[in-house]
Amino acid sequence: MSKSTPPFLHFLKGIWDIINTARKVTVNLLFLTIAVALLVVIFRSDEPEIAKTTALVIKPRGQLVEQLTAQSFNRMLNEARGTQRPETLLKDVIDTINNAKNDERVKVLVMDLSSFSGARLTKLQDLAAAIKDFKTSGKKVIAIADSYDQDAYYIASHTDDIIMHKMGSVTLEGYGRYGMYYKEGIDKLGVDVHVFKVGTFKSAVEPYVRNDMSEYAKEANQEWLGDLWQIYLDDVAAARGIKRDVLNVYAQEPARLVREAKGDTAKVALDYGLVDQALTRVETKDYLINLVGENEKTHAYNRVGMADYLKTIESDRFGRESKGDKVAVIVARGTILNGNQPAGSIGGDSTAALINKARNDESVKGIVLRVDSGGGSAFASEVIRRELEKARADGIPVIASMGSVAASGGYWISTSSDQIWAHPSTITGSIGIFGIVPTFQKPLAEHLGVRVDGISTAPLSGAFSPDRALSPELGEIIQQNIEQGYRDFLQRVADSQEMTTEEVDKVAQGRVWSGQDAYDLGLVDNLGNLNDAIEATAKLAELGDDYVASYLEKEQGFSERVMSQLTAEFVNISHQNSPDASALDKVFNQIRQAAADFEKLNDPNHAYVLSNIETD
Repeated sequence: MSKSTPPFLHFLKGIWDIINTARKVTVNLLFLTIAVALLVVIFRSDEPEIAKTTALVIKPRGQLVEQLTAQSFNRMLNEARGTQRPETLLKDVIDTINNAKNDERVKVLVMDLSSFSGARLTKLQDLAAAIKDFKTSGKKVIAIADSYDQDAYYIASHTDDIIMHKMGSVTLEGYGRYGMYYKEGIDKLGVDVHVFKVGTFKSAVEPYVRNDMSEYAKEANQEWLGDLWQIYLDDVAAARGIKRDVLNVYAQEPARLVREAKGDTAKVALDYGLVDQALTRVETKDYLINLVGENEKTHAYNRVGMADYLKTIESDRFGRESKGDKVAVIVARGTILNGNQPAGSIGGDSTAALINKARNDESVKGIVLRVDSGGGSAFASEVIRRELEKARADGIPVIASMGSVAASGGYWISTSSDQIWAHPSTITGSIGIFGIVPTFQKPLAEHLGVRVDGISTAPLSGAFSPDRALSPELGEIIQQNIEQGYRDFLQRVADSQEMTTEEVDKVAQGRVWSGQDAYDLGLVDNLGNLNDAIEATAKLAELGDDYVASYLEKEQGFSERVMSQLTAEFVNISHQNSPDASALDKVFNQIRQAAADFEKLNDPNHAYVLSNIETD
């Protein structure tokens, strides 16, 4: 006689069946979505139809970046879920605008900023310069969005006509520095965080050893944030033809202004001259139809998007197929890590390999290192710097072009160049160094009852194991290494900028500077953008005007190329219905990201030339 199954097990089996069914449905839906995206990649037309009279619509999604992060399946899913911000390549946007300037079919440029999540000021300035140049053609530029945050408004302010929704707003929140501080949480877990550093203002380790921002960090941050805010106000005021003081009042007294307008935020923006029209979406569509005509099939205004328009532009926009003289452009974006790293991070070995490739290419007559990094591993930074030094020894001119951020290790790798260029709004400096070693022997013992014991024949046996207290011998070695690293850093800067180490030390100590201040202090040789740096490199190489800027990147394998195309299509398809991450999700994602960033740090000597300033 068979035994009957207990009711509780029936219940558990029912729950499992529900979970298993949900899992199968989720996997099948994901498979179908990927299959649709793959079919789009395979069967889409390569020749977009463009009306004789059309609007070019540029709708940057997510962040503007100097280099796209290498695509992965996890990143694709995170973008679709709204927990990972998508990216738009700045060069794609600028190339599109530059080409459309002389395209007779394009009558209007529309900057749709409804999906734009922001960019550092240097990138906004580069995009604004392209818009300004486009306007010299006599064609109209229009900005549209329901509402504008500060970064979106910077772009919009350089257009001819800013349209917002009647229920929208313009938010100017200024620049600030707020971050999470983990000391109390770390103490509750019983983790020992051992910090070794040189530099009074070196604040990258503060989140792990403090519960708040130090006064030194506040002083330094206030300085460069103030510089950027003044640049922002000056640029927007000049673009809109209004006084900077008016903008500042709008930013400093929002509650009063909204109260006086009885809660009508659109009216405030109109009254202060920040926008030109407040329209519903239907009215905006009709307005654009009147300008460029109506598409008979969609009944929308005639338009072509950036992705389709790029297909009509010369295929070798990155100068990789050119046979003539070249200025190689190598983009170093992200955290500097040891070894080989994908795009979006800087690998000591992989970036050095690109420099080596450039210097061994007879057609390359000069190298521009485009730096957009807050630093990272001191060892990896030195590997890259040495490769640039070798290129210069071979007679190849090298110029470092600083993007939004070129701080700490980002400055280190810039020192082996003939000239250092920066934007006035670049964030640079942070000439300092630190080491950080966490150990977990206390939580293991107190919470899990796990203890470590043993013997060794020398004091450093197993000294780096995180399950043991840090030995005094190892602590002394790391501190000595950090101090030597700082002396090396000072010497690198002194040799590059023809200063004494004492002069460098006065403006170093881990302090962050704006590009303008860095120029005034002698840490930067020239002020200008990437194109200025490329032209200066060609001049050093005596190339005249007959050369091509060739962008070098780590070559992708076949599977990586397919993944890049597939994920791009998948994100485009899923974006229409992808939710924004909730406020709570954003908080937890920030903590997870901080932990992931910490875990990636892999300097063999535990020495880091890293600032805590994000590049994007």
